Amino acid sequence: MRTENKISIAIVVADFNKEITTEMLRIAETRAQEKNVSVVSVVHVPGVFDMPFAVKKLLQKNNIDGVVTLGVVLSGGTAHDAHIAENHARLCADLSVEFEKPVALSVIGHNVSKQQAIERYESYAKHGIDAIAELVTTFRTLDQKK
Repeated sequence: MRTENKISIAIVVADFNKEITTEMLRIAETRAQEKNVSVVSVVHVPGVFDMPFAVKKLLQKNNIDGVVTLGVVLSGGTAHDAHIAENHARLCADLSVEFEKPVALSVIGHNVSKQQAIERYESYAKHGIDAIAELVTTFRTLDQKK
């Protein structure tokens, strides 16, 4: 059950590069417990490109205060990774503004190798939870000042 002060979030995780994103999810869920943040929903999508629709559906729910996105966009020698990462960030920012709820971008990339992603995934997963907790608190404070 959700209490007024408890932060309730959803996590959207991309299954592409699953060996990394599975660990990111595990770390994020552990960090949420440490921060007294309730993860009320975890949604798996095929890849980072597929995240915005799931984020939108989750932001529409009254019991969700914010969404954390977890994923990896590896460099493949073309600009494809940049397009995916940039569009993900833009669309999630647009959804955050539209629904007046925060979306934390814990997506590693673009322009990273698999080794670089492995070196970074723990910090990205933790920072996503930290950011969403701080952002929800900030949004609530702003709402009280209306």
